[in-house]
Amino acid sequence: MTSKVLAILEVFEMQLRPLSQGQIVELTGLPQSTAHRLLSELVAWGALSRDDNGRYQVGMRLWELGQHAGRQLRDISRPFIQDLHSLTRETAQLAIRDGSDALYIERVYSSKRVPRASRVGGRLPLHATAVGKVLLAYEEDWVREALFRQGLHAVSPHTHVDPARLRDELVTVKEQGFATAAEEVRAGVCSIAVPVFHRDGPVGAGLGLVMASASSGNMTRHLPTLRGVSRQIELATAHVPLSTILRVMTPGGA
Repeated sequence: MTSKVLAILEVFEMQLRPLSQGQIVELTGLPQSTAHRLLSELVAWGALSRDDNGRYQVGMRLWELGQHAGRQLRDISRPFIQDLHSLTRETAQLAIRDGSDALYIERVYSSKRVPRASRVGGRLPLHATAVGKVLLAYEEDWVREALFRQGLHAVSPHTHVDPARLRDELVTVKEQGFATAAEEVRAGVCSIAVPVFHRDGPVGAGLGLVMASASSGNMTRHLPTLRGVSRQIELATAHVPLSTILRVMTPGGA
């Protein structure tokens, strides 16, 4: 029964619009009667809510529960992300690895007109983002190879999906200590990121800036600021066990 409930909730991970019971049945493959009963229970508990048209959407209680994921890292890092934004006037963000995705746990938006590709709690493929490339570059070899075996899909026409090319790029990222991405997720957007290390050794997060593609030629001017803020976060989170940081990466904590 737990798997059936999770199947319903999983539908809303990719669908941002409210869904009818029929659409949920189609997407999950559950029988109508089972879906109706579980949806009623989820609404009663607060995990889902219904709009005026009887369609279902994520409920406030589930959203509130989700805010506890990674809260310690988010709460500690937030003032530094705000500082990064204030010093650069660009969109500043912090992400961790969640399987093959970069999971964004904090972000401060710039007032500049830059297309938005993600949000706090949102995900993007590791291989298509600067923060993701930083996380991959400092991961163990088997993690990268597992990702390559899954196949790399193109988020935009500029996404790097050739494993050989990406391997070489990640070597360079680790050597120079930063990663960049130019319109690999959305047209008109570029990004730069540096690693945030943990006292126990592994990279704990990726810290980045997102800006208009017109700024791609001089993104590296922000590297001293990025590295300085990364070091502040590293020092501020030194007391947080690595297991606590990694626990938000997957439901099982792996």
